[in-house]
Amino acid sequence: MKKVIAVIGCGRIANNAHFPALSQIEEVRIKYACDVLIEKANAAKEKFPAIENVIDDYHIALNDPEVDACFVLTPNHSHYTITMDALKAGKHVMCEKPITVNYPLSLEMAEEAEKQGKILNIGVCNRYNKSVEMLADMNRRGEFGNIYHIYCSFRKFRCIPGLGGAFTTKAESGGGVLIDWGIHFLDLILYILGGAQIKNVTCDTYNEMAKDMKSYRYKSMWAEDTSDVENGTNDVDDFVSGYIRTDKANISFNGAWAQNVRQSDMYIDFMGDKAGARLTYGGKFEFYKGDTLETVAPEYDIPDQYLCEDRGFIESITTGIKDKNNIIHILESAKLLDSLYASAEKKQEIVL
Repeated sequence: MKKVIAVIGCGRIANNAHFPALSQIEEVRIKYACDVLIEKANAAKEKFPAIENVIDDYHIALNDPEVDACFVLTPNHSHYTITMDALKAGKHVMCEKPITVNYPLSLEMAEEAEKQGKILNIGVCNRYNKSVEMLADMNRRGEFGNIYHIYCSFRKFRCIPGLGGAFTTKAESGGGVLIDWGIHFLDLILYILGGAQIKNVTCDTYNEMAKDMKSYRYKSMWAEDTSDVENGTNDVDDFVSGYIRTDKANISFNGAWAQNVRQSDMYIDFMGDKAGARLTYGGKFEFYKGDTLETVAPEYDIPDQYLCEDRGFIESITTGIKDKNNIIHILESAKLLDSLYASAEKKQEIVL
């Protein structure tokens, strides 16, 4: 029997990732596409014929006993309310990253899912990326030896998203480049390490590049249709740097939505005592063998990680088995984000 799905939020991540994926999964019916801006839901239905109905009130879907699960693909600040409502209505939930705007609310969501006996997955899609899966397997097999340090860079040249809109308004997003890009990088690192526990962190955040939004010049800007430089807000981080100690390896990082260096650096270095690797974010990796000094560049295909992620969720709600994207496995990443922002605010190390 097909699983009946309601997609709540018909913005970029819905149209670019989840609607295309769900439309390919035979075991799924997309009964509802919901958005408070009904024209967005209508546009999605025109693009994806598998959508059966459009609505502007998600409670209609929650009150439909036929609906098995909801995809919560709305702005960060609304994840908590919609997910909690869906869980209490007896629906499974796939909620996009980050879980929500802070760790305490994330814990409440996890507790509610457990109370209701429902699956709650989080859209940290890189856990389903083929390269990440391969590196995690290699680490489990001991091919790196002891991974003692990891460095990651998520930096680009002048591309703050939707300047003045939800992306740069802390009350709506919970933060800037760290919560937007950093969560992907740091979560996949914790996953590859095999469930590392955070010991202490130190972090600095900066909001320098668009303090005067009207004069900000940029190379590119996604979500530009949500930008509001005349009347909007920009109170989030556009650059971040930090250091994380875990019980398995230490991590250093730099991230920038916008920097005055044209070079874009989106990669992660894994440093082990037997071997190391550099992973190009979203792409492939090179493996450096310490014993032979060889550089190995494996040949493999990278399937659509969103399709793999959504299939994993559908399988999970069918079997009741919590998969690697279940919220219980993502809470350490949420705790890490909160700790890094607390360190930056207090300008001191945070011990967990």
